[in-house]
Amino acid sequence: MASFNKVILMGNLTRDPEIRQAGTGVKVADLGLAVTESWRDKNGQTKEVTCFVDVVVWDKLAELCGQYLTKGRPILVEGRLQMDEWKNKEGEKRSKLRVRAETVKFLGTKPTGAAPQAGAPGQPAPATPSHDDLPEEFAPAAGLAKDNEDLPF
Repeated sequence: MASFNKVILMGNLTRDPEIRQAGTGVKVADLGLAVTESWRDKNGQTKEVTCFVDVVVWDKLAELCGQYLTKGRPILVEGRLQMDEWKNKEGEKRSKLRVRAETVKFLGTKPTGAAPQAGAPGQPAPATPSHDDLPEEFAPAAGLAKDNEDLPF
């Protein structure tokens, strides 16, 4: 029987990323994500329900999340569902379903104070990163127009 395990979520971080190191030395980041759905009921009242999701990020992407993300920051996560199972101190079986991120897109604006402003007293102008410096998951998609002349609207 065929199966498909793909998750795409967009929401806000509920806490700062928790960075740890696995036994093999690889960095791991645990993220809390709040995904809110809004709709209007038949009376025109706005209703909301929020789903809280645990996300785990590995390796270099975990380091980047720890470096650039903070509580409240909007992100888009692509990954797969993963079931974690363990036994607690009393020997009872426990399990938790969470998302193992393959891609994390940082959304929104850069937080204020994240980098020195050009021309600030005593601060050199920050270097402008090129797309070549970004990891693949942060680089723009290939074939996108670099100017607005090629856009159909």
